Amino acid sequence: MSKKKDKKEKKAGKRMTKKELAKMLQDFFHAKQGEILSLKYIFEALKLTTHPLKMLCMDILSEMKEDDYITETEKHRYRLNTHGIEMTGVFQRKSNGKNSFLPDDGGEPIFIAERNSSHAMNNDRVRIAFYAKRRGKGAEGEVIEILQRANDTIVGTLEVNKGYAFLLTENRTLANDVFIPKDKLKGGKSGDKAVVKIVEWPERAKNPIGQVIDILGKAGENTAEMHAILAEYGLPYVYPASVEKAADRIPAEIPAEEIARREDFRDVTTFTIDPKDAKDFDDALSIRQLKNGLWEVGVHIADVTHYVPEGGIIDKEAEKRATSVYLVDRTIPMLPERLCNFICSLRPDEEKLAYSVIFNLNENAEVVDSRVVHTVIKSNRRFTYEEAQQVIETGQGDYKDEILQLNKLAKLLREKRFVAGAINFDRYEVKFEIDEKGKPVSVYFKISKDANKLIEEFMLLANRTVAERIGIVPKGKKPKVFPYRIHDLPDPDKLDNLAQFIARFGYKLRTTGSKADVSKSINHLLDDIQGKKEENLIETVSIRAMQKARYSTHNIGHYGLAFEYYTHFTSPIRRYPDMIVHRLLTKYLDQHGRTVSEKKYEALCGHCSEMEQVAANAERSSIKYKQVEFMTERLGQVYDGVISGVTEWGLYVELNENKCEGMVPIRDLDDDYYEFDEKNYCLRGRRTNRTYSLGDAITIRVARANLEKKQLDFALVD
Repeated sequence: MSKKKDKKEKKAGKRMTKKELAKMLQDFFHAKQGEILSLKYIFEALKLTTHPLKMLCMDILSEMKEDDYITETEKHRYRLNTHGIEMTGVFQRKSNGKNSFLPDDGGEPIFIAERNSSHAMNNDRVRIAFYAKRRGKGAEGEVIEILQRANDTIVGTLEVNKGYAFLLTENRTLANDVFIPKDKLKGGKSGDKAVVKIVEWPERAKNPIGQVIDILGKAGENTAEMHAILAEYGLPYVYPASVEKAADRIPAEIPAEEIARREDFRDVTTFTIDPKDAKDFDDALSIRQLKNGLWEVGVHIADVTHYVPEGGIIDKEAEKRATSVYLVDRTIPMLPERLCNFICSLRPDEEKLAYSVIFNLNENAEVVDSRVVHTVIKSNRRFTYEEAQQVIETGQGDYKDEILQLNKLAKLLREKRFVAGAINFDRYEVKFEIDEKGKPVSVYFKISKDANKLIEEFMLLANRTVAERIGIVPKGKKPKVFPYRIHDLPDPDKLDNLAQFIARFGYKLRTTGSKADVSKSINHLLDDIQGKKEENLIETVSIRAMQKARYSTHNIGHYGLAFEYYTHFTSPIRRYPDMIVHRLLTKYLDQHGRTVSEKKYEALCGHCSEMEQVAANAERSSIKYKQVEFMTERLGQVYDGVISGVTEWGLYVELNENKCEGMVPIRDLDDDYYEFDEKNYCLRGRRTNRTYSLGDAITIRVARANLEKKQLDFALVD
C-alpha cells in the first residue's frame, strides 16, 4: 500500500475537521449522482470507523438535508438533489392556498403560494422555477408553464342571477367559484348539479370562467348526487351508445365447434356463490371425487376475452375504465350490460364458456396437480353467500356434500397461508339498506363468514397458480412479461410508529426480523384486539402502516398474502388486468408465444392501479354522502363514539352504533387553547393539560350535517 494512501486512511479513521468531512461528503455524493446511498454504505466507503466521526457525519448530512443539498428518500438513505433552476412535476391545489408541487424525480414537495400558481389546476403537469432557499424554511417555487391539464372539468351547484351565473364548488381543491356567462348555461337553473368545463382563467381575474357541459339534475336528488360523485372523480356515468350497440351484435349462442375445442365440464356439479344483489357472476366452482381418492376442484372464470377482441371498440372502453365502480346504490360496469350480466355471466342452467384452473387436491388440501384450460360449463345452482353459509352451519340443503367438502379444503388452505405469514385483516364493511328513492333507511355491517372465505381461498389459489405458471421458469431462462399483483413490505417508519402507538394500549409489535416474523407479530396483534373497544382503531392504524397493493410487470411478490407469485385472473367481468392476464396466458400457453413489450404492459399496469384507486375514492365518497344523509335526520341526537383521527383542525369521531364519522371542530373545544401533538396522535390543552387522544371513548351530539361537503359536525357532550 502506498504511504500516501496509508496516510489518507489514517486521517479518515482518526481525526478530521467538519470542513474536511463536509467536502468529502459533497465529492462523494457528486461521484455517486443518481444513486441512493445508505448511511452504512457512506460510513464504509469513507472509512468512518470511529463513533465521533460517524456522529459528525450524521450532523453534516442533517445540515445538507436542511439546505436541500440532499434528499432523505427513506430513513438513513440519501440522494443528491440534482435539480437545477427549473423542474417539471405535478401541481396539487388546496382550497386554503397552500398549494404544492411534486417533482417528477420523487423528491420532497415544494410549496407554491396562490399568487405564484399561474392558475394551475389540481394534478396539472407543470414546470416551475425555484426561489432562492431561505435558511430553515421549506423550498418554494413559482409555476412558469402549464404543460398538460389534468382535468379541466369541475362539478358543483349552479347559482343563476339576472345577467350571469356561478358554479358553487364543493371541491376542496378550488378556493374560488367558477364564473359562467349566461349564454353558456346549457339550460341550467339555480340549484342544478352541473359539470362545467373551465375555458379560461384570465391572469388578473379572481375566478376562472367556465361553460356548462352537462346538467346532472337537482342538487339533493339521489341520481344527480351519485353522478356528481362520478363526474368529480372523472369517472363516466353513462355508457357510450356505440359500445352498447357493438355488444348487442355479439351472438349469445355457442357454436358446436367451439364446444368441441374445450374441456367439457357440463356434467360436473358446479355452482356460483355471490352477494345477493350480484348479477355479474365472474366465477363458479365445480367439485368431484376422482377414482384415486383425490378431489378435483375446478375454478371456472367467465371467458370474457373470447367475446371481446383486443383493440376493438368494447375493449378500448373497458381499458379506459379499467374497473367496474361500486357506489352505495349502483354499479357502473366496466363492460356493457349485455356482456357483464348476460353473455359472460355464469348464470345457472345456461351453457357458458369459461377459462378454468383445475386442481387435484388430497385430503390435506395439498395440490397434487393442476392445469389451466378453456372449458364449457353449466352451473347447477346460484347460491347467495347467506344460503351457502346456512348449508355450512346446518349441514343441510342443496349440494351440501360438495359445499361442506369445499369448505373443509378451504379452511386447510387458509391455515397454510397464515402459517406462511399471510396477514389476517378481517374487516367488516358498512352497508346501507336503501329505499326505492335511494334514501338510506338503516345501516348494517357486512362480516366475512365461512362462505365468503371459501370462495376467497379458491380464488387466491387460482390467481397464485396462474402467476406461478408464467413466473417460475427454469434456471437461466427469463420469465415472459406478465402483470402481477404486487404488495411491498410495510414502511419501516410507519411500523415503528404503529408499535409506539399500540404500546399505550398495552400491546407489543415486532418491527424487525424476517418477513414471516413481522407478519406473525401483526397477526398476533390482530388476534389480541378482537372484540376490544380499540379493535377498529388499531386495525385502521395498522392498515395505514401497510403499502398499497398494485399491478406491475416487475414481480416482488405479495407481502400481505405471503405469496411469491400472485396475479388477478378471477374477475375479468369487472377488472381489466384480469382480461390482460387471460389474453397473455392464452398466448403463452397455447402458442408458446413470444413475450410482449414490457414498456407497454407496465404502462397498462400503472393505468389500472390508478383507476382502481380512483374507483375506491369514489366509492368512499358515496358512502360518506349516504352517512351524512342518514345522520341529517338525527340532528341533536346523542351517541357514544371513539376518536378515530386527530388533526390540527379538530377531532374525527366514529360512532359505535353505525360507524358514521364526523368532526368536532377545534373552534368548539373552547375550554382551553389546544395544541396538536402529531407524534402522540392527540390534542393537549395548554392550561388544563387535558388531552384528547386517538382511541379515546367520547360522547357527542350531532350538531350539523352538510350534504354538499359530505361533512358531519359533532359537539362534545360533557
